[in-house]
Amino acid sequence: MDRIYFDHAATTPVSKNVLEKMMPYFTDMFGNAHSQHTFGRSSIKGVDLARSQVAKAINCLPNEVYFTGSGTEANNWAIKGTAWAKQSKGKHIITSAIEHPSVLNSCSWLKKQGFEVTILPVDRDGKVLLEELKKALRKDTILVSIMLANNEVGTIQPYKEIAKLVKANDSIFHVDAVQAVGSIKVDVKDIGCDLLTLSAHKFYGPKGVGALYIRNGLKIDKLIIGGGQERAMRGGTTNTPAVVGLGQAIEDAVNNLEVYSEHCMKLRDRFIERVEKEIPNVKLNGSRTDRLPNNANFSFEYIEGESILYRLDLAGIAVSSGSACSSGSLEPSHVLLAMGVDIVLGHGSIRFSFGMSNTMEQIDYAVDKLKETIDFLRKMSPLFNWKEGEIQNV
Repeated sequence: MDRIYFDHAATTPVSKNVLEKMMPYFTDMFGNAHSQHTFGRSSIKGVDLARSQVAKAINCLPNEVYFTGSGTEANNWAIKGTAWAKQSKGKHIITSAIEHPSVLNSCSWLKKQGFEVTILPVDRDGKVLLEELKKALRKDTILVSIMLANNEVGTIQPYKEIAKLVKANDSIFHVDAVQAVGSIKVDVKDIGCDLLTLSAHKFYGPKGVGALYIRNGLKIDKLIIGGGQERAMRGGTTNTPAVVGLGQAIEDAVNNLEVYSEHCMKLRDRFIERVEKEIPNVKLNGSRTDRLPNNANFSFEYIEGESILYRLDLAGIAVSSGSACSSGSLEPSHVLLAMGVDIVLGHGSIRFSFGMSNTMEQIDYAVDKLKETIDFLRKMSPLFNWKEGEIQNV
């Protein structure tokens, strides 16, 4: 069997349709989108179309969409830009313990600048505790930043309830929707947010381009200082091919959302069912019901996640031991620890994330290889052997 890719939460391949739309902007229509001649006007048409495609996809106006170099940049801009612009009202920010590093580290950086940050706990499914949010909100709370869906365990937050609490407190609500766009419906009006971030490479678009939705009427400070690009809000020459790719990718994602979601859910549910039935001592991480359609995150007792990852890779199966943004860390996932997963069990966790090109045959092959891998590694595990009574003293 050909190599199998089960790491779509980390990144997706650029679709053929998206690549075809991008290619002319590398060659024939290569002009700077802010040049006034014909070459420039050809490029800006592509950028304007992409802005309209994003706006339609998330239900906002085109002038509320600003292109960035990544989802990380968009998160930094949303959080720091709001903090700087609203600090006369207050310096209190709220986020959750399971956010992406770009959110948590931006908040940590702001703490060094004199801001106060409250980090909300989550329950065992990875959902923000609404009562804790109620208690944390204050008159000087200027911003609440909560992700729409978690990138590691796939849990979808109760965003409508969160939005109501935030709006009742007259605070600004930022949603990191990077992992959600392309997997579930994302509508800024339905969510009730003021700021929302997304990234093209999560839904079959190119890497190195994202977007930030800023609700009209909301004023935040700039992050990237430069020329007049992005209506003078984000400096830097527009990456026209990437922006065009983002626009086409999000349009395709929305048009194919129902088919994609149904396909991935069938794969995910088959995978979860077989793993829980055929492999002992495993724990499914995240919500069973409020979960992204393509995510399955398991902890396997008595073995290291990295060992599982490497042996599956040798078998031709690509998976992740957590977020790709922190995969170089030897620490267990901060998300799993926040959810109350034991630190030892957290070390034995693997994320499987499926995509449109995956098949049920691949699912069955992967589970078979996973069973072999777990059995092989546990036979070498002193902890497992001790539990089974083969070793009396550890």
